[in-house]
Amino acid sequence: MMNLNVVNLVGRVGGEPEVKYFESGSVKCNLTLAVNRRTSKSDQPDWFNLELWGKTAEIAGNYVRKGSLIGVQGSLKIETWSDRTTGTNRSKPVIKVDRLDLLGSKKDTDASAVDNYSGQGTEF
Repeated sequence: MMNLNVVNLVGRVGGEPEVKYFESGSVKCNLTLAVNRRTSKSDQPDWFNLELWGKTAEIAGNYVRKGSLIGVQGSLKIETWSDRTTGTNRSKPVIKVDRLDLLGSKKDTDASAVDNYSGQGTEF
C-alpha cells in the first residue's frame, strides 16, 4: 500500500512573511495563504498556515509580500501543543513547504531580483 501526503496550493499571501534565524544557522519562514474555492467567487477563502525552511524560507522572506500570488507544494502536518493558560491540548494544520513558485506578473515581482524569472513563475 502506498502512503502519500502531498499538498498543492495556489493563492495569495495573507500577511508579511515572518522570518526567524536560529543560532544553528537554519532559517524558518511562516506565511498564511488565502485560497479561493472553485465553486463560488463570493465564498470566503480557505486559509492555510505555511512553514518554509532553509533557502526556500530566505526566498520567501526576500520576494514574497502580502498579496503575492504564489504556488506551493508540500506536506500536511498537525502541530499540537498545550495551551499555557488552560492546559488544554490545541492543534492546527500546517503545510510544510518543499517547493515555492512565485506566480505574480512581471510588475508584481522585480524580475532582476529573481534568477531565471519567467512569467510562468519561478521555482525554488
